[in-house]
Amino acid sequence: MKISVVIPTMNEEESIGEVLDEINEALSDRDYEVLIVDTESTDDTREIARSKGARVVEEPRRGYGRAYKTGFEAADGDIIATLDADCTYPAKKIPEIAIMIEEEGYEFISTDRLSNVSSDVMGWMHRFGNWVLKATTNLLFRTHLNDSQSGMWVFRKSALRHLHVTSDGMPFSEEIKIEAIKKDLQFDEVPIDYRKRKGEAKIRSWKDGWKNFKFLFKKRFGLV
Repeated sequence: MKISVVIPTMNEEESIGEVLDEINEALSDRDYEVLIVDTESTDDTREIARSKGARVVEEPRRGYGRAYKTGFEAADGDIIATLDADCTYPAKKIPEIAIMIEEEGYEFISTDRLSNVSSDVMGWMHRFGNWVLKATTNLLFRTHLNDSQSGMWVFRKSALRHLHVTSDGMPFSEEIKIEAIKKDLQFDEVPIDYRKRKGEAKIRSWKDGWKNFKFLFKKRFGLV
């Protein structure tokens, strides 16, 4: 099966080269492609990505979820994997998870940052915010997620036709997991080693966290 790795970017020149090097090494014996979905970068993100063999898809509309929707539509692979462009997620884990999908029947596998995360990588406020969102998700939707906000997932592209994901923003991450579970896809989580980010943070912890929290209630009560 071909693997498509989809990565949203906006001014990620400090880290994108290292991320792509890790992907290229990890998937060197696989049929794969890397799609960079770029939102109007003004630095050398696109040039670096192309020099490492990635395909650049331009998406001028802002939004984390919007970038992923555009990338998923453009992807040619049978399996899609997602990563952030800041070196936080271990691309070397993709082949192992892809084998679980190919050989064990899973349709959607998310990753769990929180079980192994260290305090120097994720501070206590960030961990507390993740815990609140996870607990709220599990309460409202009767799920059993360990990490509702993880941004690394590996799944069959064919699974997308079952998922009704409405968010174009940061809530996309929690919503796609909720949808995968609600639609009874073969779902699992695997622990990963989450790493310290490189470059400027794009997430506004409290503002984005509050949006994600509100979105959970809107989705639960059919308001989105």
